[in-house]
Amino acid sequence: MAGPFPSVRTLPQVLEASARQFPDRPCLAGPGEAPMTYREVAEAVRTLSHLLRTKGIAFGDKVAILAENCPQWGIAYFAVVSMGAVAVPILTEFHADAVIHILRHSEARAVFVSEKLFPKLEGASLDPAPLCFNLETFSPMTLDISRDTLRDLRQAGLREFRRWMGKALGEGAPAEPSAEDLAALIYTSGTTGHSKGVMLTHGNIVANLRAVFTIVPATGQDRFLSLLPLAHTFEATLGLVYPLACGASVHYLGKAPTSRVLLPALAAVRPTVVLSVPLVVEKIFKTAILPNLAKTRFNRLLCRFSLTRSLISRLAGRKLLASFGGRLRILAIGGAPLAADAERFLREARFPYAIGYGLTETSPLLTGSSPAHTRLSSAGTILEGVELRIGSRNPKTGEGEIEVRGHNVMRGYYKLPELTAEVLSKDGWLRTGDLGSVSADGYVFIKGRSKNVILGPSGENIYPEEVESFFFASAYVQEVLVYAQDGRLTARVYLDVDRTEEYFAAHADKTLADLLEGIRLEVNSRVSSFARIHRMIEQTEPFEKTATKKIKRYLYVDQ
Repeated sequence: MAGPFPSVRTLPQVLEASARQFPDRPCLAGPGEAPMTYREVAEAVRTLSHLLRTKGIAFGDKVAILAENCPQWGIAYFAVVSMGAVAVPILTEFHADAVIHILRHSEARAVFVSEKLFPKLEGASLDPAPLCFNLETFSPMTLDISRDTLRDLRQAGLREFRRWMGKALGEGAPAEPSAEDLAALIYTSGTTGHSKGVMLTHGNIVANLRAVFTIVPATGQDRFLSLLPLAHTFEATLGLVYPLACGASVHYLGKAPTSRVLLPALAAVRPTVVLSVPLVVEKIFKTAILPNLAKTRFNRLLCRFSLTRSLISRLAGRKLLASFGGRLRILAIGGAPLAADAERFLREARFPYAIGYGLTETSPLLTGSSPAHTRLSSAGTILEGVELRIGSRNPKTGEGEIEVRGHNVMRGYYKLPELTAEVLSKDGWLRTGDLGSVSADGYVFIKGRSKNVILGPSGENIYPEEVESFFFASAYVQEVLVYAQDGRLTARVYLDVDRTEEYFAAHADKTLADLLEGIRLEVNSRVSSFARIHRMIEQTEPFEKTATKKIKRYLYVDQ
């Protein structure tokens, strides 16, 4: 196995190996808190596993986690998988009805929940009712507990748990899970509206650790700043399990990554690794970079020429790197396509970024690269241990559906054998539903979801994700969705409120229709004739999104 964990086959072995090798290194840290060491985290995990066993949780039982990112989330996750039980992370954004459905469908025997999210469980009709634990304190509670009692238990429960530390850890040691045993059951929040339980084994996740280490090796000197929800496989595997396998530390924000929260955290942590989705990067580009690049007529003139634009971008990139704490060696971007203008800036600025591609079903990463080996608009090269092929390939374009096989591919969808059979062949090939191509030297290019492809007037394939990327050249566009309506392309656009107000202040004679028409004409000047936008609609509220900030297209395309 590549990397510093040659004998590791399961998730408990990941943590135990690191705790033996790096006992006093910082491991997990909440906002403004001193980090817990690897020894302390491993002790807490063993103690919590023992507590779960005393409450009747057994090998193979499902245990849900409904909470914001924090050190206790990782401790609960490792405690569950270490005893051979199955972690069921639940996205905090899920509606209460969806949360209850997941608890029922997964047959969860227990749930760790934060105090803030406990109301999503209140009054739930579950038979049998799962055991309930306060995530902040690991203290047991019931679903009918009052808010006052919940607050009273916070400190008392934490003291009780600390008394367990170091006691009775050797009694009734649990059976060790194997690489083939189920580790996590992930309920996705997809763009098509169907939430499925993805079954990932210990071997699936560990296989992904091995592959990631070959392109971006982490060390004990690395500091990860966690921005994305741990209930998503991208963050759980690459932002929690991977750094812990390498002896690195992980630091949590405690709140949503707004600029007011993020900038002080970056200055305090000075991270070396940050995982992000495109939306976060695009917002930084549009609010902190683009206005400066175009703040004067002279700057705008210089930006028309690639050489001078690159020089300006490089200066802006240095300032951006300083705002990240000055120690960043990789901004790893995944989960959705990155806007072309934002990526061009990162590349010209020589900012240490890299883009990867993967799915929850693949634990998650399939392709990626180091910052030194990025290629514009590419998702990197195929990871070691992953087989990737293009199915139903178009001989003219080289494009087709991406199909993959490897030890990181899921076991299947929980309780959905027919759906599993539709996407996973008997010989292990997974149909991703994504369209793409592979260059002669192995770089993968993602075009979009096969279900989203629109046929042009002469049978051309129009990828709405590609057309959408051109909208982000406008400072006024914050979010956009392109789809077919009555045989023509429609763009539903959510505008930046502040920039729009500035526009009308400077152009008193203009209307919203004028602004939208200007955006439409600019986009149409940059796309193929068959992909031109016919109609523009203002989206008055932000689009509903998945955990990786992809728009839930099914909610809007038929309106």
